[in-house]
Formats: sequence, structure tokens, C-alpha cells
Amino acid sequence: MHYLYIIYSGALDKYYTGESINPLVRLEQHNSHYFKKGFTNAANDWEIVLTKKCNFKTDAIYLEKFIKRMKSSKFIKKIILNPEILEDILSKKQL
Repeated sequence: MHYLYIIYSGALDKYYTGESINPLVRLEQHNSHYFKKGFTNAANDWEIVLTKKCNFKTDAIYLEKFIKRMKSSKFIKKIILNPEILEDILSKKQL
């Protein structure tokens, strides 16, 4: 089982999208600056605002890349308010 997750930093007013088998452990890693050169190293107040369970790692990665390609916090806010959008994105995924 894999998860797509979106975290938010109030200090930066930024979102970050990732995938993991354990979003809570990954959140701790982001907040403790485990990833030394990572984007999330700029803050330590990250909080999970959305998780989406995926049956396959490839689906979680597909959603992560799709969201990152959009480069839009407006789009991320829409997903947070209406997570069903993610199912729609997956249903249109090319096999």
C-alpha cells in the first residue's frame, strides 16, 4: 500500500506533494530536516493536509507527478477540498 500525501507549511505558505508507504513517518522526516537538500528543509512546521491511499506505488507516483507538473497551489487547494479529483485523474491515466 502506498500513499500520496500533501503537506503544508504555514511559515512558508507552501504545499509539498510526495508519496510514501507511511506518511506520518515521512512527515517527521520532513520536519526534522532528514532530507538535507530537500524543498521541505526550509521549514519545520509541515502538517499533513491530505492523504490518498493507493493500491499501487505507480498510482501514487503518477498522482504526485501530475500535481507537481501543475505547479499550482490553487489546484492543490481544489484537491484538498475535493479529493475525488484524484480518482478522476487516475481513471484517465494512460496504461
